[in-house]
Amino acid sequence: MDLSEGLPDWTDWDGAAFVVGRSLEIFGESEAFSEVKWVFWTNNALGNALHEVLLQLAAAGVLERREEPDEQFRWSTR
Repeated sequence: MDLSEGLPDWTDWDGAAFVVGRSLEIFGESEAFSEVKWVFWTNNALGNALHEVLLQLAAAGVLERREEPDEQFRWSTR
């Protein structure tokens, strides 16, 4: 999955992290978010790392980030 195609609109952080995981082929095409949501909703190395990737991509200007109404990300339109 191409990250720019997977995050065209504001997406909650856990969904955005799932898209990053798919783009890195951590999660297969056949895996649904509901099957791996525990990765994002518990304190574990993989979920924490994927969240950090989102933060770093936002810091680099690749993604845009907003914290209200919830933490969300999208592909940067700049």
